[in-house]
Amino acid sequence: MRHRKDSNVRDPATIPALVRPHRPPCGQPAHAPPATWQHGGVTAATHSTLFPQVPDSADAVLAGLDPEQREVATALHGPVCVLAGAGTGKTRAITHRIAYGVRAGILQPASVLAVTFTNRAAGEMRGRLRQLGASGVQARTFHSAALRQLQFFWPKAVGGQLPRIVDRKIKLVADAAAASRIRLDRNELRDVTSEIEWSKVTQTVPADYAAAAAKSGRLIPRDAAEIAQIYGAYEDLKRDRSVIDFEDVLLLAVGILQDRHDIADQVRAQYQHFVVDEYQDVSPLQQRLLELWLGDRDSLCVVGDASQTIYSFTGATPDHLLNFRTRHPGATVVKLVRDYRSTPQVVHLANGLLSQARGRAADHRLELISQREAGAEPVYTEYADEPAEAEGAARRIRALIADGVPASEIAVLFRTNSQSEIYEQALADAGVPYQLRGAERFFERTEVREAGAALRGAARFGGNDSLLDDVVDLPSQVRAVLSTKGWTTQPPAGSGAARDRWESLAALVRLAEDFARAKPDATLSDLVGELDERASAQHAPTVEGVTLASLHAAKGLEWDAVFLVGLAEGMMPITYAKTDEQVEEERRLLYVGVTRARVHLSLSWALSRSPGGRAGRRPSRFLDGLRPGSGAGTGARAAGGGPGGVERGSGGGESGGARSRRRTSRSPARCRVCGRTLTDAGEMKLMRCEDCPSDMDEGLYERLREWRSGQAEILGQPAYCVFTDKTLIAIAEAAPDEEGELARIPGVGVRKLNRFGSDVLAICAGEERVRGADGN
Repeated sequence: MRHRKDSNVRDPATIPALVRPHRPPCGQPAHAPPATWQHGGVTAATHSTLFPQVPDSADAVLAGLDPEQREVATALHGPVCVLAGAGTGKTRAITHRIAYGVRAGILQPASVLAVTFTNRAAGEMRGRLRQLGASGVQARTFHSAALRQLQFFWPKAVGGQLPRIVDRKIKLVADAAAASRIRLDRNELRDVTSEIEWSKVTQTVPADYAAAAAKSGRLIPRDAAEIAQIYGAYEDLKRDRSVIDFEDVLLLAVGILQDRHDIADQVRAQYQHFVVDEYQDVSPLQQRLLELWLGDRDSLCVVGDASQTIYSFTGATPDHLLNFRTRHPGATVVKLVRDYRSTPQVVHLANGLLSQARGRAADHRLELISQREAGAEPVYTEYADEPAEAEGAARRIRALIADGVPASEIAVLFRTNSQSEIYEQALADAGVPYQLRGAERFFERTEVREAGAALRGAARFGGNDSLLDDVVDLPSQVRAVLSTKGWTTQPPAGSGAARDRWESLAALVRLAEDFARAKPDATLSDLVGELDERASAQHAPTVEGVTLASLHAAKGLEWDAVFLVGLAEGMMPITYAKTDEQVEEERRLLYVGVTRARVHLSLSWALSRSPGGRAGRRPSRFLDGLRPGSGAGTGARAAGGGPGGVERGSGGGESGGARSRRRTSRSPARCRVCGRTLTDAGEMKLMRCEDCPSDMDEGLYERLREWRSGQAEILGQPAYCVFTDKTLIAIAEAAPDEEGELARIPGVGVRKLNRFGSDVLAICAGEERVRGADGN
């Protein structure tokens, strides 16, 4: 029986209201059910069949799980914490846990609330639960669950209708700035809006903003007092206009549950079992809402990976995950480290990247163990400039496609969205289709809406449509209908709007083909129902095109081939990452990028921004010791998180085996005066902070400057082409007396050491020598 969305629910037992489930995402071709783990038939964590058969029993739900996943699935009582590395099947484990509990009669579907952070992730969870025969379980984002409860209880708690939610708060922030007589440009307006959002999810009121921002070490776009003033005016405007924003949904839900115990009791009577995915990304406000949902119960399962915490700028913190055993001493902790996604080569690089990490999250890192066959080594490429890097990536992508890798299984990932344009152009020039992650949703595209209407009409009146007279199978019917909307057997040449439209229609054709293979008796009406359910869950079919996305947008996704581009200092880590914590979050962001790749991984950087520009960039420090020729490798086992396994709660806190073990890691550059971590390129050359006292030999510095002027004149180049001012200062401060000491100074590479080393050492020794640029 198909579930029906009921918008007129009024019984508290139905909060949030039932939603129509959706079909699973496009994946691999359907195949026979896998054998059990004991018979060597553990199924991959990230590749599911397209339209699998529903397991016929509770025990069948457990088939194909590895031992640790099975532990998660059968741990149905008390608090459970799942520490799950990238590609280890965390979503698989928790959905099988819910399904096993439901199918075994231990959990009632309507009493389970599973929450995550994106509509896509929630939709995928609902789809998997339906595949496992556990329909009726609520899987939502925090905001979606809170909004449903607000809409139902607002008339009782406050009276009247819930205020309208503003679509875009930036206009309201602009009005608040104007009311405060503070001028903001476009970038400042966006940044101040982000500060207001951060304040609200961290439960910081305007009066406390300045102190809270200073304590957290935030890089704020304006004077803190001005931001606090705009924040206060923004809240006043919302009240005056009777509107609320996205963050207010959580704040108001928390307020009602705190103040109205009768309402809190109703919600707790409805939901008795909670599952939280991506728990490392929970904000203080979301944690408070979760605590109010739970009450004094402990039927909670959380899943996360501290090494994938990449949203701290929005208020997310891994502390709730890392402190779980402290709050719940009797918790069962399961570690998932078997990586079913990536080859051993990719996993080795990911482990090596984290082995150099520092901080609390690093102390709890998990060392992944690949379960796949060996593959190609990651490719490291240095380019002269950014256009050359983009063109090089496009050439390699075209070669992969020629070798049989689908375009939809290739991604180009970059640090900031501003890097996208040059790759769009390079792929277009190479004739490679692409799609932008985060662009218009698939089911909201004009051509998809038109195609859906045409298919719905054909399903209803197809018997009278001559277009369908000569076609009998479902895929042929779909192709015939969509041919009237622009679909053809061959794609249009080049890229652009025509190609984008064709790719959307082609995705619908492929979905129809997959649907018909899985359900040979399916009709056009069945397919229309499938599309409706997918649209409801915003779970789009695969579009054939290379994905262009930021590293943040790539979280939770995976591809056969991944190109990590722009990996130069100043971009990775980003230049405004100043503190140790910010730099370590940048490392985790790169780790997320690396672990998106299944088989092929390419890492690249450019020495200059544009052709002919000064080649002053250097590869990201995160690649030191990992890329060939950059120092000692990091092949040793990273002991931080230990092996996979299960730790039973004993009520006595963390056991010795649960405590993380430290290992020696590469130290970041630190100021030789105050010890602060250095991230600015100029400060790293000096090996000290700009404002720390200098012990430079002024006379030596002047002699070096005079020598540099003579060399620049001989070479016919600017003085900085010999050595920059920062490098000269560093040399004058270090006063090296042998080549090894000089070579260790940033800015003195092998080429310059060979060319100028003797002169510099002679000057440092007190000799006056000015030789020709050829060394004579």
